[in-house]
Formats: sequence, structure tokens, C-alpha cells
Amino acid sequence: MNLKKRSALAVGGAVIALGAGAGVAQLATAQTPTPTATTSATASPSGTATKPAGKPGRIGRGHGVDAAALAEKLGLDQTKVQAALDKVRDATKPTTRPTAPPTQADRDARRASYITALAKELGVDETKLTTALDAVQADHQAEAKKAFAAKLAQAVTDGKLTQAEADAVAKAADAGVISYGGGRR
Repeated sequence: MNLKKRSALAVGGAVIALGAGAGVAQLATAQTPTPTATTSATASPSGTATKPAGKPGRIGRGHGVDAAALAEKLGLDQTKVQAALDKVRDATKPTTRPTAPPTQADRDARRASYITALAKELGVDETKLTTALDAVQADHQAEAKKAFAAKLAQAVTDGKLTQAEADAVAKAADAGVISYGGGRR
């Protein structure tokens, strides 16, 4: 094995070890959270309850699309956007469970059909909707990156990681080796 491959493997192993060490350290110092009251629905400006947005940043078939952020980007009422998201999600849901993971072409085709159906339901141009969805996703990714950086900074402050370790973990996240949420991408 040549020197470049050995170096790359050593760096990759070190990054994985640092990430695993940070995770173990986090688990070791974790405290049982105190339960707090939460609501399962949010009130819209019209006073009616809407479904929560789900995981930010996940765009596709209505899973995780932030209705409030999308409504703001499109200049539409949040209740209308949430209703359209629900309707299109249900209408585009696969009728059978896939037997194999989807290919990138499958995901792209599913997203295109979803955008077409949602644009029709909302009465907006597909290009405008695509731009708005991409902007919402970018906003959520930026928020996740900021929260991740703050968490790393706190780990350094608490003495759980050195600055060099935090920098290595941040570099791994920026390179797509790990996600800003802590899992694999």
C-alpha cells in the first residue's frame, strides 16, 4: 500500500475514532432529561391546529417540509401550504413497499413528480416552488451547521474535546463523512 493510501486511511481512522470518542463521551456524561410539556400540533395564524413540520431539511413527498418556512418563501398562507403538503404526500405515497433502496434516478423522478403535484395544488410555478424548497432546505442546513458548531465549541469549553479534535470533527462534517446531526450522510 502506498504512502498516500496509508495516510488517507490513518486520517480517516482518526476522524472516525474522534467522532466515536465524542459520542461515547457524550453518552457517558448524559443526564436523564426532565420531561417537559410539549404540544403535538402548532397553532396557525387562523387559530386552527396544523401538523408539525417534521425533521427540518428533508425535502420529499411532504416528509419534513417546513410549511411555515415554505409559505413565507412563496408568500402564501401556512394553512393552505400545510393542507397541500398533506394532500400531495398522501397522493404520491407509494402503494407497495420497495424491495430495494431507490437509485438517485428514482429519487430525482419522485421529487420531480412531487414538485409537479405540489405546484399544481398550490397554484404556483414549478420553478418558483423548486427555488423555495431549495431555499428552505438550505436555511435548515445552515441552522444545523450552526448548532453543530456550537455543540463542538461547548465540548471544547467543557474539556470533552480538544480544539484540534473539534476541528477534525467539523472538517469531517464539512466533507460529508458525518452529518451535522451526528449520523452518517
